[in-house]
Amino acid sequence: MGKASMNAANSKNTYIAAGIAGALVFLFGIASKGFFAALLLGLIAALLLGALLVWLGAPVPQLTALKPSPIPAPKVTPQAPVAQEPASDPVIAPDVAAPASVAEKPAEAPLITASKPLAGEQELASRKGSWRYEAVADEQRPEARDRPAGGADDLRQIKGIGPALEAQLNELGVWSFEQIAEWNAPEIAWMDDNLKGFRGRVSRDDWVGQARTLASGARTGAS
Repeated sequence: MGKASMNAANSKNTYIAAGIAGALVFLFGIASKGFFAALLLGLIAALLLGALLVWLGAPVPQLTALKPSPIPAPKVTPQAPVAQEPASDPVIAPDVAAPASVAEKPAEAPLITASKPLAGEQELASRKGSWRYEAVADEQRPEARDRPAGGADDLRQIKGIGPALEAQLNELGVWSFEQIAEWNAPEIAWMDDNLKGFRGRVSRDDWVGQARTLASGARTGAS
């Protein structure tokens, strides 16, 4: 038996089964629903059951794998070689005569010149020279004295002298106001140059003038 005849037999059996089911529904419903209602219910039952049986008995389609078809290779048509043109001879530009040399511009003279020497110019020129700092010679150091037997003066009464500077003066042999009051200009310069950390303090604070005031028994603003 062929496949087509088997499908026809299955469809026939399906319709018969659906008709029987519809007839049964008609017979059971005619007593309660009436003739027309029972007939309508039997037809609906037969159609639904037939559709269900046909759907269940339908063959399932089989999927087949697709085979890729080969892509043909592109055809390449050889081209004839193109003849190259011979390189043209280089164009040689005619020589251009160099321009005649331009005369150099003479150096310009200064716009302003002094008609006569300025006042004091020669004196300033004579004072030129290299300046160099020279430490004050030790011969100009103030005379160092021993600590007085009666006790040293309180040098901190002089403006600008604190405990550290007083100790440094004592190390240099300076103990009294009278001793500072006798310093001359070279001795003051020596002290200004040799006080460690306090250079220039002697002349800046006028220690000599303050010491003379204190030595005379008067008082200063710092004392």
